[in-house]
Amino acid sequence: MTGKAKPKKHTAKEIQAKIDAATTNRGGGKAGVVDRKGLDKGGHAKLACPVCKATAPDMKSMQIHHDAKHPKLPWEEDKLINLHASTSVAAEEKPKPGVRGSLKK
Repeated sequence: MTGKAKPKKHTAKEIQAKIDAATTNRGGGKAGVVDRKGLDKGGHAKLACPVCKATAPDMKSMQIHHDAKHPKLPWEEDKLINLHASTSVAAEEKPKPGVRGSLKK
């Protein structure tokens, strides 16, 4: 029973994980909402449904959405709206909330 009162020491790996968690943007908050909805050109949502304008990050997710929400309509891949197709120069320079990295470092 001698080990109970000993103060625990943090390992370098543990400290680095805490620093990483504190300084890496995980995409939350107002910037994260814009990122998830794909309203900004740097967002994760790449495709938009031509019927209901719902967004999805990839073709497979969009097909799942289409099968669930619009089962009577035929699946037409070429009619999907690509949200990343028309990126402007200003959007390229903005920090992207969901991308790993931080401005605090």
